[in-house]
Amino acid sequence: MTEAMWIGIDVSKDKLDCACGSKGELNTCPNEVHAIEGLAKQFLALSPAGVVLEATGGYEKLAVAVLARHKLPVVVINALRIRGFAKAQSQLAKTDAIDARLLALFGEQIKPQIRELPSEALRDLQALFARREQLVDMLSTEKTRLHHAQQVQVKKSIQALIRAIERQIEAANGQLLKAIENNALWSTNAELLRSAPGVGPVNSMAITIKLPELGKLNREQIAAIVGVAPFPHDSGKHRGARHIRGGRAEVRALLYMATVTAVRCNPVIKAFYQRLIQRNKLPKVAIVACMRKLITILNTMIKNQQPWTPNFS
Repeated sequence: MTEAMWIGIDVSKDKLDCACGSKGELNTCPNEVHAIEGLAKQFLALSPAGVVLEATGGYEKLAVAVLARHKLPVVVINALRIRGFAKAQSQLAKTDAIDARLLALFGEQIKPQIRELPSEALRDLQALFARREQLVDMLSTEKTRLHHAQQVQVKKSIQALIRAIERQIEAANGQLLKAIENNALWSTNAELLRSAPGVGPVNSMAITIKLPELGKLNREQIAAIVGVAPFPHDSGKHRGARHIRGGRAEVRALLYMATVTAVRCNPVIKAFYQRLIQRNKLPKVAIVACMRKLITILNTMIKNQQPWTPNFS
Protein backbone atom coordinates (compact mmCIF):
# COMPACT_ATOMS: atom_id res chain seq x y z
CA MET A 1 0.00 0.00 0.00
CA THR A 2 1.44 3.37 -1.01
CA GLU A 3 2.07 5.71 1.91
CA ALA A 4 0.28 9.06 1.75
CA MET A 5 2.54 11.91 0.73
CA TRP A 6 3.64 14.87 2.79
CA ILE A 7 3.50 18.31 1.21
CA GLY A 8 5.98 21.03 2.11
CA ILE A 9 5.19 24.74 1.63
CA ASP A 10 7.87 27.40 1.91
CA VAL A 11 6.14 30.70 2.66
CA SER A 12 7.37 34.19 1.83
CA LYS A 13 5.60 37.53 1.79
CA ASP A 14 4.54 37.33 -1.88
CA LYS A 15 4.50 33.64 -2.81
CA LEU A 16 4.27 30.01 -1.74
CA ASP A 17 6.67 27.35 -3.01
CA CYS A 18 5.14 23.89 -2.74
CA ALA A 19 6.71 20.43 -2.91
CA CYS A 20 4.38 17.44 -3.29
CA GLY A 21 6.73 15.04 -1.53
CA SER A 22 10.46 15.53 -0.95
CA LYS A 23 11.15 14.33 -4.51
CA GLY A 24 7.84 15.20 -6.11
CA GLU A 25 6.44 18.01 -8.20
CA LEU A 26 7.26 21.63 -7.40
CA ASN A 27 4.96 24.56 -8.04
CA THR A 28 4.62 28.19 -7.00
CA CYS A 29 1.60 30.40 -6.39
CA PRO A 30 1.00 33.91 -5.06
CA ASN A 31 0.40 34.29 -1.33
CA GLU A 32 -3.19 35.43 -1.99
CA VAL A 33 -6.58 34.01 -1.04
CA HIS A 34 -7.80 33.01 -4.52
CA ALA A 35 -4.50 31.34 -5.44
CA ILE A 36 -4.37 29.41 -2.15
CA GLU A 37 -8.00 28.31 -2.62
CA GLY A 38 -6.97 26.71 -5.93
CA LEU A 39 -3.95 25.13 -4.26
CA ALA A 40 -6.14 23.66 -1.52
CA LYS A 41 -8.36 21.95 -4.12
CA GLN A 42 -5.28 20.40 -5.75
CA PHE A 43 -4.05 19.13 -2.39
CA LEU A 44 -7.45 17.64 -1.50
CA ALA A 45 -7.25 15.47 -4.62
CA LEU A 46 -3.89 14.12 -3.38
CA SER A 47 -5.22 13.17 0.11
CA PRO A 48 -1.89 14.06 1.79
CA ALA A 49 -0.79 12.73 5.16
CA GLY A 50 0.04 16.31 6.12
CA VAL A 51 0.91 19.77 4.84
CA VAL A 52 3.99 21.20 6.58
CA LEU A 53 4.70 24.92 6.81
CA GLU A 54 7.39 26.79 8.69
CA ALA A 55 6.39 29.58 11.08
CA THR A 56 7.54 32.74 9.32
CA GLY A 57 6.44 35.58 11.58
CA GLY A 58 2.88 35.73 10.28
CA TYR A 59 3.24 35.34 6.50
CA GLU A 60 2.04 31.74 6.85
CA LYS A 61 -1.25 32.66 8.57
CA LEU A 62 -3.29 33.19 5.40
CA ALA A 63 -2.21 29.86 3.91
CA VAL A 64 -2.87 28.04 7.19
CA ALA A 65 -6.35 29.59 7.49
CA VAL A 66 -7.38 28.72 3.91
CA LEU A 67 -5.96 25.19 3.98
CA ALA A 68 -7.56 24.51 7.39
CA ARG A 69 -10.90 25.74 6.09
CA HIS A 70 -10.66 22.98 3.45
CA LYS A 71 -10.03 20.43 6.24
CA LEU A 72 -6.47 19.71 5.12
CA PRO A 73 -4.09 18.27 7.78
CA VAL A 74 -1.93 21.37 8.30
CA VAL A 75 0.97 21.52 10.74
CA VAL A 76 3.12 24.61 11.43
CA ILE A 77 6.67 23.88 12.62
CA ASN A 78 8.95 26.20 14.57
CA ALA A 79 11.72 27.62 12.35
CA LEU A 80 14.50 26.54 14.75
CA ARG A 81 13.30 22.95 14.54
CA ILE A 82 13.44 23.06 10.74
CA ARG A 83 16.95 24.59 10.79
CA GLY A 84 18.09 21.82 13.13
CA PHE A 85 16.60 19.22 10.80
CA ALA A 86 18.38 20.82 7.82
CA LYS A 87 21.73 20.61 9.62
CA ALA A 88 21.09 16.97 10.48
CA GLN A 89 20.52 16.36 6.75
CA SER A 90 23.76 18.25 5.92
CA GLN A 91 21.59 20.58 3.88
CA LEU A 92 23.68 23.73 3.47
CA ALA A 93 22.13 25.17 0.32
CA LYS A 94 19.05 27.32 0.74
CA THR A 95 16.49 28.34 -1.86
CA ASP A 96 12.71 28.49 -1.69
CA ALA A 97 12.39 25.26 -3.68
CA ILE A 98 14.97 23.48 -1.51
CA ASP A 99 13.19 24.65 1.64
CA ALA A 100 9.85 23.35 0.32
CA ARG A 101 11.36 19.92 -0.34
CA LEU A 102 13.03 20.01 3.08
CA LEU A 103 9.66 20.63 4.75
CA ALA A 104 8.15 17.71 2.84
CA LEU A 105 11.10 15.53 3.91
CA PHE A 106 10.59 16.64 7.51
CA GLY A 107 7.02 15.39 7.29
CA GLU A 108 8.06 12.08 5.74
CA GLN A 109 10.75 11.32 8.32
CA ILE A 110 9.48 12.97 11.52
CA LYS A 111 5.74 12.60 10.90
CA PRO A 112 4.78 15.53 13.17
CA GLN A 113 1.54 15.30 15.10
CA ILE A 114 -1.39 17.00 13.38
CA ARG A 115 -3.09 19.11 16.04
CA GLU A 116 -6.46 20.77 15.76
CA LEU A 117 -6.02 24.34 14.52
CA PRO A 118 -7.84 27.30 16.08
CA SER A 119 -11.24 28.09 14.59
CA GLU A 120 -11.69 31.21 12.48
CA ALA A 121 -13.48 32.89 15.39
CA LEU A 122 -10.60 32.10 17.75
CA ARG A 123 -8.02 33.33 15.21
CA ASP A 124 -9.92 36.63 14.98
CA LEU A 125 -9.95 36.86 18.77
CA GLN A 126 -6.22 36.11 18.95
CA ALA A 127 -5.51 38.83 16.37
CA LEU A 128 -7.53 41.35 18.38
CA PHE A 129 -5.73 40.40 21.58
CA ALA A 130 -2.36 40.70 19.82
CA ARG A 131 -3.33 44.22 18.78
CA ARG A 132 -4.27 45.01 22.38
CA GLU A 133 -0.81 43.86 23.50
CA GLN A 134 0.80 46.11 20.88
CA LEU A 135 -1.22 49.07 22.17
CA VAL A 136 -0.19 48.31 25.78
CA ASP A 137 3.48 48.25 24.69
CA MET A 138 3.01 51.55 22.84
CA LEU A 139 1.38 53.09 25.90
CA SER A 140 4.29 52.04 28.11
CA THR A 141 6.79 53.52 25.63
CA GLU A 142 4.95 56.84 25.40
CA LYS A 143 4.67 57.11 29.19
CA THR A 144 8.44 56.63 29.44
CA ARG A 145 8.96 59.34 26.83
CA LEU A 146 6.64 61.67 28.74
CA HIS A 147 8.69 61.13 31.89
CA HIS A 148 11.84 62.32 30.09
CA ALA A 149 10.26 65.06 27.96
CA GLN A 150 11.18 68.66 28.80
CA GLN A 151 9.71 70.83 26.04
CA VAL A 152 6.05 71.84 26.54
CA GLN A 153 4.90 71.11 23.00
CA VAL A 154 6.55 67.70 23.07
CA LYS A 155 4.76 66.89 26.34
CA LYS A 156 1.41 67.95 24.87
CA SER A 157 2.00 65.76 21.80
CA ILE A 158 2.87 62.74 23.94
CA GLN A 159 -0.09 63.29 26.27
CA ALA A 160 -2.48 63.48 23.32
CA LEU A 161 -1.11 60.23 21.93
CA ILE A 162 -1.35 58.56 25.34
CA ARG A 163 -5.04 59.51 25.58
CA ALA A 164 -5.67 58.13 22.07
CA ILE A 165 -3.90 54.85 22.87
CA GLU A 166 -5.82 54.49 26.15
CA ARG A 167 -9.11 54.92 24.27
CA GLN A 168 -8.10 52.22 21.79
CA ILE A 169 -7.10 49.85 24.61
CA GLU A 170 -10.45 50.45 26.30
CA ALA A 171 -12.24 49.74 23.01
CA ALA A 172 -10.19 46.56 22.46
CA ASN A 173 -10.99 45.38 26.00
CA GLY A 174 -14.69 45.87 25.32
CA GLN A 175 -14.54 43.98 22.04
CA LEU A 176 -12.62 41.11 23.63
CA LEU A 177 -14.98 40.81 26.59
CA LYS A 178 -18.02 40.93 24.31
CA ALA A 179 -16.60 38.20 22.04
CA ILE A 180 -15.87 35.97 25.03
CA GLU A 181 -19.27 36.59 26.64
CA ASN A 182 -21.00 35.71 23.35
CA ASN A 183 -19.25 32.32 23.22
CA ALA A 184 -20.56 29.89 25.82
CA LEU A 185 -17.36 27.79 26.01
CA TRP A 186 -14.95 30.75 26.21
CA SER A 187 -17.16 32.49 28.76
CA THR A 188 -17.41 29.40 30.97
CA ASN A 189 -13.68 28.68 30.77
CA ALA A 190 -12.71 32.28 31.57
CA GLU A 191 -15.04 32.25 34.58
CA LEU A 192 -13.54 28.96 35.81
CA LEU A 193 -10.02 30.35 35.50
CA ARG A 194 -10.96 33.49 37.42
CA SER A 195 -12.10 31.29 40.33
CA ALA A 196 -8.45 30.35 40.99
CA PRO A 197 -6.81 32.82 43.43
CA GLY A 198 -4.06 34.64 41.54
CA VAL A 199 -5.73 34.53 38.13
CA GLY A 200 -7.32 37.91 37.42
CA PRO A 201 -9.72 39.00 34.67
CA VAL A 202 -7.00 39.94 32.15
CA ASN A 203 -5.01 36.76 32.79
CA SER A 204 -8.11 34.56 32.51
CA MET A 205 -9.03 36.22 29.22
CA ALA A 206 -5.47 35.97 27.88
CA ILE A 207 -5.03 32.30 28.82
CA THR A 208 -8.41 31.44 27.28
CA ILE A 209 -7.32 33.08 24.01
CA LYS A 210 -3.65 32.09 23.89
CA LEU A 211 -3.92 28.54 25.23
CA PRO A 212 -6.99 26.93 23.60
CA GLU A 213 -5.45 23.49 24.29
CA LEU A 214 -6.09 23.96 28.02
CA GLY A 215 -8.23 21.09 29.26
CA LYS A 216 -7.62 18.98 26.15
CA LEU A 217 -4.14 17.66 27.03
CA ASN A 218 -2.59 15.79 29.97
CA ARG A 219 -0.44 17.52 32.57
CA GLU A 220 2.88 16.72 30.88
CA GLN A 221 1.68 17.95 27.49
CA ILE A 222 0.24 21.22 28.79
CA ALA A 223 3.43 21.93 30.78
CA ALA A 224 5.51 21.31 27.65
CA ILE A 225 3.36 23.62 25.49
CA VAL A 226 3.70 26.45 28.02
CA GLY A 227 7.42 25.73 28.42
CA VAL A 228 7.56 24.88 32.13
CA ALA A 229 8.40 21.19 31.76
CA PRO A 230 11.88 20.39 33.13
CA PHE A 231 14.30 18.63 30.78
CA PRO A 232 17.21 16.54 32.14
CA HIS A 233 20.83 17.41 31.34
CA ASP A 234 22.68 14.18 32.15
CA SER A 235 25.69 12.51 30.60
CA GLY A 236 27.38 9.37 31.92
CA LYS A 237 27.69 9.75 35.69
CA HIS A 238 27.05 13.46 35.51
CA ARG A 239 23.60 14.57 36.66
CA GLY A 240 23.07 18.15 35.59
CA ALA A 241 20.41 20.59 36.72
CA ARG A 242 17.12 20.35 34.88
CA HIS A 243 16.08 23.32 32.79
CA ILE A 244 12.90 24.46 31.10
CA ARG A 245 13.03 25.28 27.40
CA GLY A 246 10.79 25.92 24.43
CA GLY A 247 7.06 26.51 24.73
CA ARG A 248 5.00 29.66 24.31
CA ALA A 249 6.88 32.56 25.84
CA GLU A 250 3.85 34.87 25.87
CA VAL A 251 1.74 32.32 27.80
CA ARG A 252 4.64 31.65 30.17
CA ALA A 253 4.87 35.39 30.93
CA LEU A 254 1.15 35.47 31.78
CA LEU A 255 1.51 32.38 33.95
CA TYR A 256 4.50 33.91 35.75
CA MET A 257 2.51 37.00 36.75
CA ALA A 258 -0.41 34.85 37.91
CA THR A 259 1.95 32.62 39.91
CA VAL A 260 3.69 35.54 41.65
CA THR A 261 0.24 36.67 42.82
CA ALA A 262 -0.82 33.10 43.69
CA VAL A 263 2.25 32.62 45.91
CA ARG A 264 0.80 35.37 48.11
CA CYS A 265 -2.94 34.65 48.00
CA ASN A 266 -3.55 31.06 46.78
CA PRO A 267 -3.26 28.67 49.76
CA VAL A 268 -2.30 25.67 47.62
CA ILE A 269 0.42 27.45 45.63
CA LYS A 270 1.62 29.40 48.70
CA ALA A 271 2.08 26.21 50.74
CA PHE A 272 3.82 24.47 47.83
CA TYR A 273 6.21 27.42 47.40
CA GLN A 274 7.05 27.49 51.09
CA ARG A 275 7.78 23.76 51.12
CA LEU A 276 10.20 24.19 48.21
CA ILE A 277 11.97 27.10 49.90
CA GLN A 278 12.28 25.06 53.12
CA ARG A 279 14.00 22.37 51.03
CA ASN A 280 16.57 25.00 50.01
CA LYS A 281 15.30 25.43 46.47
CA LEU A 282 16.25 28.73 44.87
CA PRO A 283 13.32 31.20 44.70
CA LYS A 284 13.49 31.20 40.89
CA VAL A 285 13.36 27.39 40.78
CA ALA A 286 10.48 27.38 43.27
CA ILE A 287 8.51 29.90 41.19
CA VAL A 288 8.92 27.80 38.03
CA ALA A 289 7.75 24.70 39.93
CA CYS A 290 4.74 26.70 41.15
CA MET A 291 4.04 27.82 37.58
CA ARG A 292 3.99 24.18 36.51
CA LYS A 293 1.69 23.26 39.41
CA LEU A 294 -0.67 26.16 38.70
CA ILE A 295 -1.02 25.38 34.98
CA THR A 296 -1.71 21.70 35.71
CA ILE A 297 -4.41 22.74 38.21
CA LEU A 298 -5.96 25.12 35.66
CA ASN A 299 -5.80 22.34 33.07
CA THR A 300 -7.68 19.98 35.39
CA MET A 301 -10.26 22.65 36.18
CA ILE A 302 -11.04 23.20 32.49
CA LYS A 303 -10.96 19.48 31.68
CA ASN A 304 -13.44 18.68 34.45
CA GLN A 305 -15.34 22.00 34.15
CA GLN A 306 -14.75 22.43 37.87
CA PRO A 307 -14.05 25.72 39.69
CA TRP A 308 -11.04 26.07 41.97
CA THR A 309 -11.21 24.49 45.41
CA PRO A 310 -8.64 24.32 48.23
CA ASN A 311 -8.57 20.53 47.76
CA PHE A 312 -6.21 20.76 44.76
CA SER A 313 -2.78 19.42 45.69
